Amino acid sequence: MQPTATVLVYSDDSHTREQVRLATGRRPAPDVPVVEFVECATPAAVIKELDKGGIDVCVLDGEAVPMGGMGVCRQIKDEVFDCPPVLLLIGRPQDAWLATWSRAEAAVTLPVEPVEFAAALASLLRTRRLQSA
Repeated sequence: MQPTATVLVYSDDSHTREQVRLATGRRPAPDVPVVEFVECATPAAVIKELDKGGIDVCVLDGEAVPMGGMGVCRQIKDEVFDCPPVLLLIGRPQDAWLATWSRAEAAVTLPVEPVEFAAALASLLRTRRLQSA
């Protein structure tokens, strides 16, 4: 049986979480595991899931309310031991510098463009798998 990768998706908008699921499909690339999702609508839920462990990559919505993904990313990078890589969803390409400030490993713009998103997610999953080996 093929191992799975667990991807945490944080957004207060269920439509954004759905875009992420649809862009990923069963797996974002042939050389990475099948993806299972953990969906969170609040920053507290993100922390709770990360404390449980087992998350391979986080996808955080930079436009989420009440706390955007950039702030959540910065917080988890400071507070979570062995924090998984983060793919940040940003509102405009000009916000890429803020993604760097938040210490996200990658960023793509909203709305989710499936090919770009899948490539970024697959890259982070490959990196995580190499770190775990």
